[in-house]
Amino acid sequence: MEPISPLVAQTEGLQPWRRVFHAANGLGVLALLLFTPVPQFELAILLGAAAVGALLLDWLRLRSPRVNRLFFRLLKRLASPREAEGIASSTWFLIGISLTLLLFPQAVAVGAILVLSLADPAASYLGRRWGRTPFGSGTVEGSLTFLCVSAFLLVPLAGWIPGGVTALLVTGIERVPWPLDDNLTIPLATGVLLWSLLPVGTPLL
Repeated sequence: MEPISPLVAQTEGLQPWRRVFHAANGLGVLALLLFTPVPQFELAILLGAAAVGALLLDWLRLRSPRVNRLFFRLLKRLASPREAEGIASSTWFLIGISLTLLLFPQAVAVGAILVLSLADPAASYLGRRWGRTPFGSGTVEGSLTFLCVSAFLLVPLAGWIPGGVTALLVTGIERVPWPLDDNLTIPLATGVLLWSLLPVGTPLL
């Protein structure tokens, strides 16, 4: 039987296509939310159903070495080494986005999904590529990237204080080594902070 270790080793490194895939999926969800007649609640339910399917697939592959090897063989450009023994990041991504759409009004959900889709992969890639100074679970360089991209996205959407403070606090949250995946914690934390800091009745979009 083919060992899984060499297949997992192929997924190590910068993983640029994984970052592109991550961003494209998030932007695709936003396109569905903003430019199609699909209601936000129904989109959340559809993504939640997809998350349940992904969880079932994870349950199967983590109990079947054969299925797990097939997963890493087919998705060597998109998988991560930690997924060899845990839930896939894409599953957490679906859970995080579906909960964000269920819990927050559209404008807040848009900001949270933008941060997850663009700030997170940018920080991950640039932090791995040029990061030299350790900080929390990553590097100072990666955190500065996350902060700058988040602020660039949120300040025009929500204003200097709500957008800037949210970007700063979520950057700190992103660096804490939580037991949960950041594809879940980042959009939910961004949504909670952005919603709580906005003046009542402020239109974002």
